[in-house]
Amino acid sequence: MRRYTAILLTCVLALPAACAKSDGTQNTVVPLASASASPSATKGKLNVYADAAANLLRADVKADKALVYVPNTQSDDVYVIDPATYKVVDHFYGGAEPQHVVPSYDLRTLYVTSSRVPGGSVLPIDPRTGKPGKIIPVQDVYNLYFTPDGKYAWVVAEAYQRIDFYDPKSWKLVKSANFPQCEGINHMDFTVDGKLALASCEFANRMVVIDVASGKLVRDLPLDVVPDGMPQDTRLLPDGSAFLTADMHANGVYVFDAQANRRTGFIPTGRGAHGIYFSRDGKRAFVSNRDEGSVSVLDVATRKPITKWQIPNGGSPDMGAVSADGKTLWLAGRYHGEVYAIDTANGHLRARIPVGSGPHGLLVWPQPGQYSLGHTSNIR
Repeated sequence: MRRYTAILLTCVLALPAACAKSDGTQNTVVPLASASASPSATKGKLNVYADAAANLLRADVKADKALVYVPNTQSDDVYVIDPATYKVVDHFYGGAEPQHVVPSYDLRTLYVTSSRVPGGSVLPIDPRTGKPGKIIPVQDVYNLYFTPDGKYAWVVAEAYQRIDFYDPKSWKLVKSANFPQCEGINHMDFTVDGKLALASCEFANRMVVIDVASGKLVRDLPLDVVPDGMPQDTRLLPDGSAFLTADMHANGVYVFDAQANRRTGFIPTGRGAHGIYFSRDGKRAFVSNRDEGSVSVLDVATRKPITKWQIPNGGSPDMGAVSADGKTLWLAGRYHGEVYAIDTANGHLRARIPVGSGPHGLLVWPQPGQYSLGHTSNIR
């Protein structure tokens, strides 16, 4: 909120040759033209995350260094954690107000997105070594997504209510799409066919549906559960039948139909509902309730809460990801300068790790899957 106020005031499995080492400043995009058109299925049932099942790592990704990257928005650095020992093993400058660490579409580069306006940047990290490259100036990279065909990197310029289309190889701006009704545009996901994106408007109590090819507004969906709603993370259910969107002020999760035509339901979870992550088998959804220091576990099939895990002695679980083996949910403690490692079997807190100030969109790497749609773990 301080940042927002300030601006108002001022591959199908890649062959080794296709995954040649990057120079640290750009992606090597592996075309996946059929990825969004033909999502994987398990026993005849659609599962858009089937290729991101437990330990299903691409051959080239399997060789990457196992690390957890934590961007700290207030101390402007990235802490690096060894997930085996829960120890901080490195830290480096992440840009001005680093927000998220995002795997590239081809999974061969990790990007730290930074957004302190009027500047901004992406900082490439080589996942083989865990070491950063050279910062690339890109304006207001609050969040970063990739179109399902891999053609564009979508920079979510939250402060300017804009999505900027970049060439993911050169980081040259191609075009921009403006959404004046969508104050605080930030999180999104894509329909099964990859033609539409549903995005949250954090400060406008509404959602917008975007045509992926053109970037044009298709429709907007005002929210009505509370008058001051604050929608956040948005994810497509594994079977593609609906979207979930967490809302920090409504204290729960909205449900939208598969084409984002309308809101179809609401699931109460807890105060400050913020991030949404799926178990590796696609049967459960983990919702971080930032304001009450808890994680709600939902049954994906019934869309009902199963249980709630409370972080001992409080906390502020925010963004993160599930480990490759599916056994640990990693979340940043946004207001406590720490990271939580939570056992996905029973909610037991495995570790509480001190990091920098204002930890936000941490990334666990490596991750299963064939290609990344962006954010911290939207991999299919």
